[in-house]
Amino acid sequence: MAPVQINPSILSADFANLERELQAIASADFVHVDVMDQHFVPNLTLGLPVVRRIAQVSPVPLDVHLMIEDADRWAPQYAEAGAASVTFHAEATQAPVRLARELRAGGVRAAVALRPATPVEPFLDLLGELDMVLVMTVEPGFGGQSFIEGTLPKIRRTRQAIDAAGLATSVQVDGGVSRDTIAGIARAGANVFVAGSAVYGADDVAGEIAALRRLAEAPPTLV
Repeated sequence: MAPVQINPSILSADFANLERELQAIASADFVHVDVMDQHFVPNLTLGLPVVRRIAQVSPVPLDVHLMIEDADRWAPQYAEAGAASVTFHAEATQAPVRLARELRAGGVRAAVALRPATPVEPFLDLLGELDMVLVMTVEPGFGGQSFIEGTLPKIRRTRQAIDAAGLATSVQVDGGVSRDTIAGIARAGANVFVAGSAVYGADDVAGEIAALRRLAEAPPTLV
């Protein structure tokens, strides 16, 4: 399985001191940047100019998660803005394979995201076109939600299909990731973990990233 990655989400950061908040997660693998358009999801966050500036000052690469309509049009522009990884929602694209190929041709990691109720099965034959599958474990659009246990079987099916195909595709989880949930998520087969409030709500941000990494790399065995 691909190496464990911890990607803190700046959705839970102090936006008035964003550069400081980015420096606080220098020990992470990526910074998870949530882009919301108030149409695909009800919330509104930030867009291309802010992502471009974040890419200039971030100590770690950008993992951009587009929760926006018309991903086919907009996703390549976020790659051009400096993202190292761009995730588009299956529910917001007309041509996912074409979009993934366009992103990868531009030198960035291409990923598809699935809402909790969106099945993974239509994408299992397309895994070779993707660098990562993001299984949303909360409804997209808001931080601080509780993990949906019912998404664990989807994570397992995704990992099993990747392994059966002999691929290096990563499985990312976003939503309710914390010290209480990360081990179970890792056992299900995820290797990339987005944590927002768990990281930025901690007194020791670097220590929390390290703790989450330890739990994901060596989850305790269930008795």
